[in-house]
Amino acid sequence: MFRGVYEHQIDAKGRTSLPAKLRETLVGAYDERLIVTTALDPCLHAYPVREWEALESALARRNPMEPGVKTLMRLYVASAQECPLDKLGRLLIPPSLRAYAKLEKEVVWAGMVKVIELWSQEGWAKAQEDARQEATSPDVLRVLGELRQP
Repeated sequence: MFRGVYEHQIDAKGRTSLPAKLRETLVGAYDERLIVTTALDPCLHAYPVREWEALESALARRNPMEPGVKTLMRLYVASAQECPLDKLGRLLIPPSLRAYAKLEKEVVWAGMVKVIELWSQEGWAKAQEDARQEATSPDVLRVLGELRQP
């Protein structure tokens, strides 16, 4: 499982290091490839290939003309690109994906169980602020209660 928040640099070519803890999880449970795509939030999602293929399979079983499915395919699947790690543990983020998430100099990696989010520092700060405001919402409290049940 991916967990933790890590701050890293991204260079002018779009290379950034995958944090060591996240890399250990990726290589230990999967391989050295990530599928990176735009998220519904202003960030990127990085999936191990096996997790991405499961998501694609689930979408493929749905009616492609269904409005929600079509939207997810256009926003999520069409933007997806395989980004293998180089020998130094760096990932090359394509320009279109960097532009979407506004990744410039500083990036934030956030482990989210089966997926990793990649944010600009400003975007991550805003997402954290929004999450704190929603922390006591009925939806969050319901999920937390369900997690505690045997």
